Amino acid sequence: MLSLNNVSVAYQKSEAVKDVTFELGVGQIGCLLGPSGCGKTSILRAVAGFEKVSEGQICLRKKLVSSLYSHLEPEKRRVAVVFQDYALFPHLTVAQNIAFGLHHQSSAKKRQRVTELLMLVGLSGYDNRYPHALSGGQQQRVALARALAVKPDLLLLDEPFSSLDSELRDELAKELRIILKHENTTALMVTHDQHEAFAMADVIGVIDEGRLLQWTDAYALYHRPANRFVASFVGDGVFLSATIDNNIRLNSSLGVFPINPDSGFKQGDKVVFLVRPDDIIHDDESKTLAKVVDRSFKGSHIMYQLELQYVSHPRVLCLALSHHDHQMNELIGIRLDLEHLIVFTDNGDDV
Repeated sequence: MLSLNNVSVAYQKSEAVKDVTFELGVGQIGCLLGPSGCGKTSILRAVAGFEKVSEGQICLRKKLVSSLYSHLEPEKRRVAVVFQDYALFPHLTVAQNIAFGLHHQSSAKKRQRVTELLMLVGLSGYDNRYPHALSGGQQQRVALARALAVKPDLLLLDEPFSSLDSELRDELAKELRIILKHENTTALMVTHDQHEAFAMADVIGVIDEGRLLQWTDAYALYHRPANRFVASFVGDGVFLSATIDNNIRLNSSLGVFPINPDSGFKQGDKVVFLVRPDDIIHDDESKTLAKVVDRSFKGSHIMYQLELQYVSHPRVLCLALSHHDHQMNELIGIRLDLEHLIVFTDNGDDV
């Protein structure tokens, strides 16, 4: 449905997006994930046709819509956009907002489509209400229904949950995914929140400083990050220093671990390896002790920051069930579950 090939976007000769390439299949939900100002919204705007590309090509349904010398106007792309502020018309009812783009259909077909969408987004009976009488979550559903009404080839979502509280975000992200899958709608969203990305997307692209660093599913981003930025941005974790010994093993303050012999590391290399909270298992029977230096209660679990009892005193994170309720400065037993090591060179370069 959508393909970008070496796309760059520049504002006054300053590149906001650099050499971005990815594809999105029919019915897939994609997400561009990254910090504020990384260029993800510029990519979305270029796909919509609001921005012209300075290099590369954008194709929809295998048809060229953007290049340096060609630009199809937004209204001709069959692309719908749900904006960050929803952009509902305050003087129109919910039904009128949803039907706004159905200009060339009969009144009966408009009513049928509006009724169908209100049921789909869980707002049956809200036809005659106005946007100001709706909650933020309800306004988001109306904006989605309005975008889906015209059955676009591609739906673009710009930080769709940013104005909602965190609990409602997770709930609506899951609901929105169900709705899009029901309609077999191809969608691309942008967000800085990894939890939204994981809840919504089939495939996720991590963006930093205008570059696409990795385009894959959530599992691969978490367990097989392409570089240190992706590893640190996706999920919680800490990097610990280590060296490669004469048997090409990783020698660290946590112990000695085997690594992939084809990794390219050699004896004496200085490296860092990623330790996730789920790599550190709370175990009262373990003789390996760590001191609680910080704790964050999360309901069913507690996230502990632990200081290992070694000379260098490195700190790690441990997500433990909350009935293991330990206090500050308490020593607790831990064991390691480092089945798959994520290792990078210590100078920040990726290997």
